[in-house]
Amino acid sequence: MTQQARNLSFHLSERGPFRVLIRDRDSKYVRSFDAVFSADGIGVVLTPFRAPRANAFAERWVRTVRRNCLDRTLVLGWRHLDRMLRECVAQYNARRPARGLNLCARRSARFAPPLSEQRDVRRRDVLGELIHEYELAT
Repeated sequence: MTQQARNLSFHLSERGPFRVLIRDRDSKYVRSFDAVFSADGIGVVLTPFRAPRANAFAERWVRTVRRNCLDRTLVLGWRHLDRMLRECVAQYNARRPARGLNLCARRSARFAPPLSEQRDVRRRDVLGELIHEYELAT
């Protein structure tokens, strides 16, 4: 696991400054694992003991990415995986409808009109037709 931490730390240093790593209390993470990140100035925060809901948002995100992208695609390498995940993150944060926002995208300022007013709908395929986005035709 320590070697995996070194590999991850190397890749993270290329992407920009990270301040915190949140991890669970699994016994496979030894002190040397945490020391790798501490040496890079990244603080290690442990999830609470016996708190299954502490990682609820992270677990939901991982489940969504796996279901929508990774379970349906044969990943051909690191660059392919990186490109897929970047596109998936962009779609999830900017264009994916959220029920709490009246089925509008998270970064969208306008709300969808009532269904009775919607007439023409366009479909756009994302991630090689794995995800379908729908929007009003203008």
